Amino acid sequence: MLRFNLRRQISNSTGIYRRNIHSGLEDAGPMASRLKSRSVVRFSGPDTVKFLQGLLTNDVRRFGESSSEKTSAVPTTNMPSVSTPSMYAALLTPQGRFLYDFFLYNPTRPDEKLDRTGSGPGSDPGRDGSVELFADVDVNVLDELLETLKKYRLRSKVDIENVAEEFSCWQRYGRNLSGASSVGWGGGVDRAGETTASGNKYGWQWYEDPRLDCLGYRSIFPSDATPPLVEADKETDESNYLLWRLEHGVAEGSAEIPKGEAIPLEYNFVGLNAISFDKGCYVGQELIARTHHRGVIRKRLVPLRFIDSNGKEVNQKIAAGAEVVESGSGKKVGTVSTALGSRGMGVMRVEEVFKASAELSVSGSEEVKVEAIRPTWWPAEWFQQNQSGVASA
Repeated sequence: MLRFNLRRQISNSTGIYRRNIHSGLEDAGPMASRLKSRSVVRFSGPDTVKFLQGLLTNDVRRFGESSSEKTSAVPTTNMPSVSTPSMYAALLTPQGRFLYDFFLYNPTRPDEKLDRTGSGPGSDPGRDGSVELFADVDVNVLDELLETLKKYRLRSKVDIENVAEEFSCWQRYGRNLSGASSVGWGGGVDRAGETTASGNKYGWQWYEDPRLDCLGYRSIFPSDATPPLVEADKETDESNYLLWRLEHGVAEGSAEIPKGEAIPLEYNFVGLNAISFDKGCYVGQELIARTHHRGVIRKRLVPLRFIDSNGKEVNQKIAAGAEVVESGSGKKVGTVSTALGSRGMGVMRVEEVFKASAELSVSGSEEVKVEAIRPTWWPAEWFQQNQSGVASA
């Protein structure tokens, strides 16, 4: 069971008590999880960037440009010094509701890596200059996603392939994540890193999670090999990655972001770097732009903690769909969208759950109290300056 430490602080400027909640997982060292909830799709062909640019919420044109910015990858011996960072994006309905999320990667070309001898650049046989992109997507909607993409493809020169058997998705997270010190030659060699150094098919790399620094690193790797750095870490079940995201209030996939219903701005997609407001048109763009520029998002996805009247954690009693209400009035302030153990998250009325006097509980289970936690990564403009960081019962 995870242990939670409560540290009470007093704000010198307001005199308001704040409680910062940290779980045992928050203090855990580096971890790595193979994400069985995700699958991999490959896009290739001369119209790849143009095709995705007209569909997704983020500016995919970055993948068609020469790499000019500092890499966001953990470098390995045969990786170029500059590479294109990964990207988080979504496909929406024409009405601006969430359908699918994507993590996009631009793999390093063979001529950007060392050859098998390690003495020179590799060859790039038969490339026509088109862009090849890989997408990490929700495995539960994979078939439906492929059908949707092919419906939009029309005459675009882009191939869309399911490569789930060939590749797997991984996440590295936790405290004290190492960089490239254990990759390549020298003391403490990581064997996956050693093969990387000789320029074979394992020349894949970790990328900083494009959403938030606190989420660590993410990438896709061939399914028949352990990724670099994982052997030096603690490989753990994907449920721990879910707990890590619950700590930070970050949803992922259609099981946590209701397909066809969720409004991306309420799920904090702007703060997660998933939306570009400069790229021009894409499916569902009008509603997103109008809501954003109006400047008021009254409901947002918020991390939650479930406790009893004595402040003790309540485990495995709350499920997705439970309503959170004000204890006194019974007024609904939000709904739990995801729950695991004593942790959860849900779309809540920000003004209601973060006011100093808020006392929250679960409708129908009033003995279960709810603490709404303000993530440290939230921009200041998302909440009122005089509001407490935690509303507790």
